[in-house]
Amino acid sequence: MELRYLTAFVAVAEELHFGRAAKRLQMAQPPLSQQIRQLERELGVQLFERNTRSVRLTSAGESFLEPARAVLDDVDTAVRAAKAAGRGEYGRVTVGFAGASSHESLPLLTRAVRAAHPGLDLVMLGQTYANVALAKVADGSLDLGFVRLPVNQPGVETRVIEVEELICALPTDHPLAQQGRIRIEQLADEPFVSFPANAGSTLRDALVKACVSAGFNPRVVQEAPDSYTILALVAAGVGVTLTLTSCQHIQQTGLVYRPLEGDPIRMHAALAWRTDNSSAALRTVLGIAEEALPTPDSADQR
Repeated sequence: MELRYLTAFVAVAEELHFGRAAKRLQMAQPPLSQQIRQLERELGVQLFERNTRSVRLTSAGESFLEPARAVLDDVDTAVRAAKAAGRGEYGRVTVGFAGASSHESLPLLTRAVRAAHPGLDLVMLGQTYANVALAKVADGSLDLGFVRLPVNQPGVETRVIEVEELICALPTDHPLAQQGRIRIEQLADEPFVSFPANAGSTLRDALVKACVSAGFNPRVVQEAPDSYTILALVAAGVGVTLTLTSCQHIQQTGLVYRPLEGDPIRMHAALAWRTDNSSAALRTVLGIAEEALPTPDSADQR
């Protein structure tokens, strides 16, 4: 059964006049009459009683009208949904994020997407480390990832959304906690708490690099999988650590943060996506992210 037959039937049923129905459908009356006759042949019932003066529905026509309207409404809904999805207004985007450093940027993005396109579904997948999100973006498991630069994955594009700096976290009763700023060299004999070695943590790599540049290898006495646990161990007096300014929202009894002396050691948080990802929904999210998470002016200071 062709949809045009249903459209013709509903128009005649609502107008109860073939001439007005044909005008409404912007077609001539004879083809309209032919479509109604074809529909009646397919159904095996008469839908209208016609004479030279009037047109009215038969009992079969009355029974057929509401289901026909429902079918046309469903088709219209499907067409509008497909067009909206093609514009990126509907769809599903998988987003990978890692750790405590996404606590500000992630809600900004999700709220902006929800406000602009309620029909767009963001599926949030927490990763242990930013490099894990990057790997999943690269292999197509994720549409979008919160990562840290540098990114050297072929086919992956990035945009900086935040410039973070390394700072020192130590117990409140530590002698260095009384200083306004701390030189990294002062930590040479300190026990460190950090992410596991060889797990691909960009923050662990930055910590080691900063210490080596200051003339020593950090003595890591305790490893933990996330910033919350690391900072809890610091507050407990297990050791000190270098963390990021974006983690300062983690406030624990016995824990203080101090800036480092000298030139800031910066790390760049970014969004990453595959350049060959053709998802209209992803493009919509990226467009919203440009306003919700603009690239900082300092992003070029690498």
